[in-house]
Amino acid sequence: MIMKKKRWFLPMAVLLALTLILGACGGGEAGSGKSDTQFISILTGGTEGTYYPLGGSFAKIINAHVDNTEATATSTGASVENMNKLKDGDNDQIAFTQTDIASYAANGKLMFDGKPIEKIRAIGALYPETIQIVATAKSGIKTVEDLAGKKVSVGAPGAGTYASAEDILALYDLSMDDIEEQNLDFGESTSGMQDGTIDAAIITAGTPTGAVESLSASTDISIVSIDENKIAELKKKLPYYSESTIPKGTYGLKEDVKTVAVQSMLVTTEGMDEDLVYNITKAIFEHTDDIGHQKKEDISADTALEGVDIELHPGAKKYFDEKGVK
Repeated sequence: MIMKKKRWFLPMAVLLALTLILGACGGGEAGSGKSDTQFISILTGGTEGTYYPLGGSFAKIINAHVDNTEATATSTGASVENMNKLKDGDNDQIAFTQTDIASYAANGKLMFDGKPIEKIRAIGALYPETIQIVATAKSGIKTVEDLAGKKVSVGAPGAGTYASAEDILALYDLSMDDIEEQNLDFGESTSGMQDGTIDAAIITAGTPTGAVESLSASTDISIVSIDENKIAELKKKLPYYSESTIPKGTYGLKEDVKTVAVQSMLVTTEGMDEDLVYNITKAIFEHTDDIGHQKKEDISADTALEGVDIELHPGAKKYFDEKGVK
């Protein structure tokens, strides 16, 4: 009788132990919610730029306020590269870009010529990236028309800055043929003005821009304003532009300068879950105080649709409808 108990007890004990182990594994996973976690990649820009640290802040906000979601900021080549990554990737990415680049991508224009990325959807605009027409004082350039015949840096052909330069010149019935076009980056542009080899540069960036600040410390410069009627004309024609003001004191300016800006923005793909996008949008725009960057002062739900020229994701639209933002 004793031997029979031992033979029965051993396999039952093993079976019970296995049951407890498997149950513990399954119960722990369900309890932690790990099996349902949605992993999100935030496509930003270079590590020295603005997009990357902002993306890190957004990831922290999402992780803290959106259940079962884990977001991570990833360094990229910024706007254009991010659009192509959304085109080629799954529905688990959100990305930084400029409103004009998003519009070019959605409509297959300029650097996306003939290859529209139809799946991208807007989450919301963040802060302005201002079109700054910077000129040396000795160049005598005081208006956009004065750029005619001058050596002007307009960025690389096909880039966002180049496209903006074409748009601004066209407002005043000018084209690239009317200037001595220089295809330089921001650093080369400011160095050229400092050396006297170029007269002006059109720069698209958040203000104050470090390269322009450095130039203004050693060289007398001016920032050319755009006439208000021309700003209204541009906004009507190309809705991704918005009015912008460079305040006096910036770069030593003695008065405000009126110009235009494209907006930095967040986008995703149409396939991302509507509730997830709603919760991400709400988390970011209702916790801007938690953003660890000075640009947080410009980020607001009230201005999040300014300059947005592509279709809103339904999840983002639901949030802005609740807030009464049009």
